[in-house]
This record gives sequence, C-alpha cells and structure tokens, in this order.
Amino acid sequence: MFRYITAGESHGKGLTLIIDGLPAGLTIDLRRINAELARRQEGHGRGARQKIERDQALVFSGLRFGETIGAPITLHIPNRDWQNHRRTMSTEPLPKGSTVADPMTVPRPGHADLAGWYKYGRRDLRDIWEQSSARDTAAITAAGAIARQVLAHFGVRVVSHTIRVGKAGMEDPDAVTLAQAEAIPARSKLRCTDTILEKVMESQVDRASNAGDTLGGAFQVLAGGVAPGLGRISHTGQGLDAKLTAALMAIPSVKGVEIGFGVRGILAGLSGRRFHDPITRDAGQTRFARTSNRAGGLEGGLTNGEPLRLTAYVKPISTLGKPLDSVDIASGRKKASESPRSDVCILPSAGAVGEAVVLLTLLETYLEAFGGSTIEDAVAAHDAYLARIEGQLPPAVERRRPAPTPAPSTEDPETDELPVEVRDAGQPTPASPPHSPAPEPAKTTAEDAVPLRRKVYGPIIIKR
Repeated sequence: MFRYITAGESHGKGLTLIIDGLPAGLTIDLRRINAELARRQEGHGRGARQKIERDQALVFSGLRFGETIGAPITLHIPNRDWQNHRRTMSTEPLPKGSTVADPMTVPRPGHADLAGWYKYGRRDLRDIWEQSSARDTAAITAAGAIARQVLAHFGVRVVSHTIRVGKAGMEDPDAVTLAQAEAIPARSKLRCTDTILEKVMESQVDRASNAGDTLGGAFQVLAGGVAPGLGRISHTGQGLDAKLTAALMAIPSVKGVEIGFGVRGILAGLSGRRFHDPITRDAGQTRFARTSNRAGGLEGGLTNGEPLRLTAYVKPISTLGKPLDSVDIASGRKKASESPRSDVCILPSAGAVGEAVVLLTLLETYLEAFGGSTIEDAVAAHDAYLARIEGQLPPAVERRRPAPTPAPSTEDPETDELPVEVRDAGQPTPASPPHSPAPEPAKTTAEDAVPLRRKVYGPIIIKR
C-alpha cells in the first residue's frame, strides 16, 4: 500500500518525509527533487524567507546506489532559518522556574491560530502557528517529485499554470493545452501562458505589496497520458475525483477546487446538452474520444481517457503587512494581530504544490490498479490493461447510416430559454437558433491520447 507522512515545524530543525509502498528498481534522481523544491520557492510576490532557505533534500534511507529497494524512503530537508529561532524552537525542557520568552498570544485572522487554541489549549499560539504553516509543503513537493519520476514510466505528464491573480484573469483558461503549459519558460515569474496578462498580474502584486496587502488567485493542474478507467465507483467518497479535490483542498490557502468546467458551467446555467461531452471516435478510429472536455477527464469518479483539468482557487495570504484587528487571548484586550515576514502572493508556487499532490494521488491510484513488487511488474500490468481496453473497441466503421432526425427539444440548446409555447403571455418570441453542424470527430493529439503499447500484444480479431 502506497502512503507517505511528513513531520516538522516551520522554524524547527527541518522537515522529514517518509514514503512507503514504492516498487523496487526505480531510479530516483535527487537533482530533480531539488529542482522541484527550487520551483516551490520561486514566483513574483514571495516573501523574505525564500532568500534564507535554499531547500535541499537529504536521503536517509530506502535508496541504494540511486535505486529503490522496496523499503520506505526517508528524506530530510533542513531549515536554515532554525538558526534564528533556536531559543524559541528548542526541543529541550525549559529550565525550572522559567517561562517561554515572548509568547505569541494574539491570533491572526485567517490563520489556524484561534481555532487551534480552541482545540489544543496552548497558551503560546506559536505551537499552532508552527505546525499549520505552509512550510510543510516543501516536504509534499519533494514527495511529488518522486511520484513524477515513477509516473513517467506510465507516460503520465502533470503541469500547472496560473490563470488568475487578483482581478487579472484569463478569459478562457480551459483553452490552454498541456503542451502550452509545459512550454512556459523557467524565467516566467507567475507561470501564466499569456505574457501580456502576466505583466498585469505582476503590477497588481506590486500594488498590493506597497499597500501592505496580499492577493489570491487561481491555478490549473493538467494531467495527460492518464489511463482510462482508473479510480473507484463502488464506495462513496473513494472516487478519484473525491481524492484529487481533497488533495488540492489540503494545500494551505486553497478555498475551492473545480473539475473541468463544472462550477463555471453550472453558474453559467448550461443545460445538460451543453454541459456534457459527446462521445465519438478519434480521427484514426483507434479510440473513443470526446468533442469537448468539460468533465475535466473524470466521470463518475473514474478517468475517462481525456486529460485531467483541475482548478484550485487560492485565498489572499492571511499574514498582512498592515495587520487586521484581533484580541489578545491572555488579556482579552483588542490588539493588532502579529505581522511577521510573509508572502504577498503565493502563485505560482501554489501551482508547484498542486502538481505534487495530484502526482501523489495519481501514483496511489496507479499502484493500487497495477501493483507489483518491481517497477517492471507494474509497467507490464499497465500495458496489459491498455491492451485489454483496445481489444474491447469495436471495429472501425467505414460508412455510417445517417443519424435519425431528433425530435424537437423542449429547450433551446443555444439560449437555454423555454420555447414560446410555455412562455408567459406577453413575452416576445425568441429568434430561431441557427442550425448547428454535426461535430467533427475529435482529433487525437500527442498530449490527449493515452499511449496504447501495441508492441506487447498481437492483432485484434473481431468475431462476427
């Protein structure tokens, strides 16, 4: 069973990650892990701490000569800033008769300080602050970097891009393809595919910083090459859609997650005929495809062969340069909340963490589906699964009979308005919508198609 756990305080000695359940024989490149850790620290609007930390992962167990051996992997990421907090974050008992110096007693609105005080009853809110900090996402990012290297054996690619910062947002973020997001240059400060819009985003971050304020936004995570039919449908809450949204919601500051065009389509009032994705055959007649992907690659908790598209909505950072009012839990008096150094905007670093949790969730699903004590066994099971799916496909059809003319709908598919027969008296008759041509067969692109490994099985024989 694949699982992982993290430990460590924000300003403690460091972060620890343990990953269990990886197959043996995987080559793990530590340089790629450290490259992902560096990505997490980048972005326009990051705070002063990123200039202190230079995250580097140290391997304590589970690898031998760079390969997994089937045992748990232990990574450690030292905190350089611990040197500045050795007195306040000491693990040793306090001397007899002494008390904590400078306890934190004013909860910060938007943080877990007050809610954590209710739960744990700690007089020094730093105990809450340290364990609820987003610093833990460095360990999650390292775990995701390992998951990325494993999933590459199955042809899975995952990438993120920023679609909104403050009031500056993309008009049609779903038009961005996996290849376009992967092509964003490393020098990009906010990982937006629209370079002009990115400049507007940067200026908004600068204005918020000068005003002692913060900004939120949104990012998308795209996953291509994901095999169809992965996930569960027999247990409520165990579907892959539930697991992916839960993983993204667990990122600090994420307040909402959308799959495909789900939330926006509902708010736009789309009818079922416009909301769902018609099924067709691809241009080569080798697989089923969709003429659109509003479902975001997930239906009924299972992958459907289309790219996954998940949008995470991020609130503005809670720690403000000009803090909000609060109340001191020790004296009960009104007081301004704490204002330590912090970020102004965490995009696109939040996108890097989003990639990590999606990768980890997909890896859990892949290992559950294909198992194997070695990576070779898991890949062989994956290839056999894809071969079985291709064997289920009906033969290509050269000629098709014309589809029967559908009965008149009781709803206008273009306007979602009621027909004139059921309108209130006195309402004008709507103009007839123009005739919509039949959709063309979807084209298979390198990023959309799930690679079916033909070389591992023979020709398909159709019995009639």
